Amino acid sequence: MKKTLAIIALAALCAATPASARKSGAPKEKDMGAYLMVYHKDDTHSLHMAVSYDGRTFTAVNNNEPVIAGDTIALQRGIRDPHIFRGPDGAFYLAMTDLHIYAKQAGFRLGQWERDGKEYGWGNNRALVLMKSTDLINWTRANIRVDKLDPSLADIGCAWAPETCYDPKAKKLMVHFTMRHRNGKTKLYYLYVNDDFNRPEGKPEVLFTYPKEGKEAIDGNMICKDGVYHLFYCSHDGKTGIKQATSKSITGPWEFRDQLVDPEKIGCEAPSVFKLIGEDRWVLMYDVYRANPMNFGFSETTDLEHFTPLGRFDEGVMRRTNFDGQKHGAVTWLTRDEARRLEEYWKKNQRDFPGKLKL
Repeated sequence: MKKTLAIIALAALCAATPASARKSGAPKEKDMGAYLMVYHKDDTHSLHMAVSYDGRTFTAVNNNEPVIAGDTIALQRGIRDPHIFRGPDGAFYLAMTDLHIYAKQAGFRLGQWERDGKEYGWGNNRALVLMKSTDLINWTRANIRVDKLDPSLADIGCAWAPETCYDPKAKKLMVHFTMRHRNGKTKLYYLYVNDDFNRPEGKPEVLFTYPKEGKEAIDGNMICKDGVYHLFYCSHDGKTGIKQATSKSITGPWEFRDQLVDPEKIGCEAPSVFKLIGEDRWVLMYDVYRANPMNFGFSETTDLEHFTPLGRFDEGVMRRTNFDGQKHGAVTWLTRDEARRLEEYWKKNQRDFPGKLKL
């Protein structure tokens, strides 16, 4: 594990939060008026952001160029699967997979994977990227080598799709993610992280194991409604799709529900649920990676039990104004002032990303 700060080509980093930017707590739902989506793209392996004021139509900042370049923050010189969480302190917490699946083509390594693919599997990696900000412009960063947190983890084959949530009982930030040993079956794991979001506390523990022999789960996403935790995840059991499990505890045990909640006839992954501001409605977003071209799909629910399909981006009520090719997204709330400040910053500081791959 190594704590690192660096000046990023496409976003400013700071070692300490300015006093003027510190907040005593998160704004209330009544104060919110916008949505922030984060995602990555295969041709940049970097962080992208898009803003919406109605939860339906999203516009990328920086003209769909990255806002943080993956080759400046990740050990593998690329990031995937970004997730953003707004903590009870009002700060923004970014968690990302440290992985570049095209690093050979980009000239960052000689082999296809970091280690032998036959032994450690597709897309093998060992690290996560954790970042914290109060203004979405200035960030602190930590590169977490999961395999070094405990001797029992030395042979892990992947550490994917980290997401942050808050455990109100433990009063700690929790990061949960997908992990496997060598080329075995994946499980969902969790660990607690300090308030500075740069040091794990303890080693990963199992959060959820898919209950069917020879099958597995990846890409966990957790929300709480009326005292019940809903763990959405991607099931590798027949058609790759979205299922959920429920529990009254943030760490389980979980009630397994075998039915798919997505309406897709082709493979999808990376579920992410966000609530519509001021409404008792939630949107389930997922990555339809089997579509050509790839796209996000959406469903709406009022009870997290029954879902109404909304279609994919630009096929129904969900719209993009200036981007495509997005992968593995997540959404959080902003105030209107925060959204406008972010947009204005990138209008004044628009930058191109020189390292795009032709895929």
